[in-house]
Amino acid sequence: MTEMIFEFLSKVGFKHPLHPAVTHIPMGMIMGAVIFRFASFLPKLKVLAKTGYHCIILGLLGIVPTAFTGYLDWQHTYAGEWEFLIILKMVLASFLTIALLSIAIMDDPENPRFDKKTGFYILIVLLAVGLGFSGGELQYG
Repeated sequence: MTEMIFEFLSKVGFKHPLHPAVTHIPMGMIMGAVIFRFASFLPKLKVLAKTGYHCIILGLLGIVPTAFTGYLDWQHTYAGEWEFLIILKMVLASFLTIALLSIAIMDDPENPRFDKKTGFYILIVLLAVGLGFSGGELQYG
């Protein structure tokens, strides 16, 4: 199935990996969520906590296509070979998904406070940075 997808894309002139383009959905939403969360602690900007929370939800929705295209690229480019950076990305992506789900379940965007929930926002940025770095190492070495 993977090769069939890449053969079709090649025929229409698209010869690039799929995953890097799709990663901007969850990664952008994560960065936005953190910026809006911290901005919501400023006077008169409390309402931005809702925007940050909505970014979390959109980021969660973007994880499925991002993981799927990552799987396709891994099969196509690396023939499914298990190497350290692939395993690291899978572990970090799993932790990121759990952290995003935790925020989605626990957070109260109506009453933002600098507490453990805000710590999860910091954690997702660190996980996103780790994912981006390991992906860059895989792609550009």
